[in-house]
Amino acid sequence: MEWVEAHTGRPVVDHWWQTETGWAISCNPIGLESFMTKPGSSTRPTPGFNVKILNETGESLAANEQGYIAVKRPLPPSCLATVWRNHDRFESGYLQQFPGYYVSGDGGYVDEDGYLFVMGRIDDVINVSGHRLSTGEMEEIVGAHEAVAECAVVGIYDELKGQLPLGLVVLKDGYYSTEGNIEKELVAKVRNEIGPVACFNRAIIVDRLPKTRSGKILRRIIRQIADGESYSVPSTIDDPASLDDISRVLSSHS
Repeated sequence: MEWVEAHTGRPVVDHWWQTETGWAISCNPIGLESFMTKPGSSTRPTPGFNVKILNETGESLAANEQGYIAVKRPLPPSCLATVWRNHDRFESGYLQQFPGYYVSGDGGYVDEDGYLFVMGRIDDVINVSGHRLSTGEMEEIVGAHEAVAECAVVGIYDELKGQLPLGLVVLKDGYYSTEGNIEKELVAKVRNEIGPVACFNRAIIVDRLPKTRSGKILRRIIRQIADGESYSVPSTIDDPASLDDISRVLSSHS
């Protein structure tokens, strides 16, 4: 985003939506009003969406506090009204957790200016020694390093702490790690910005990350490979051989 804006002088118009909502939950509403962009944010809630950040008991959180992203009902037009022939699933999957709200399944926060930051699926929140930590936040920190082209952070099983974060990193062209210097810098970067509680101690450089054809990183399968679990190769994967590459790399670092 920063590269495009610097080299073209054009704004990057981001947005966040779900199949269930039919249109953007948050966006930069060009045509109504153009807001300043912020890296990592899909800007502000779209008119019609009353977005709240809730804790595990359904209470609203203050600015910059991470929690569940929920939309206060009633939902605007175009949003799902049921699940075809399974209304019970609609109620339990979207409305039951926090009465009066649609639960997006994503986690994040709203800053002091009202900008929404979507940090990833709630499933991507890991439990390290009783502390709930966002792998999306760690990815944002790792990805901000000048040498990193893209990355994925997943929570893997640990007998003592429950889960530990593992970072897989693809370097930009022209960058090379000498005696693990980049890996050490990434570990220190996460430690400095989140704190020792993150227990981010492993960053592994890989040639590529397994993705779907639409570009989504297959984080769940990465975690399953790291934990030695069986997994199914999705039909949407771009290159099945990328999973073998990850398996070899993780085996060599075990």
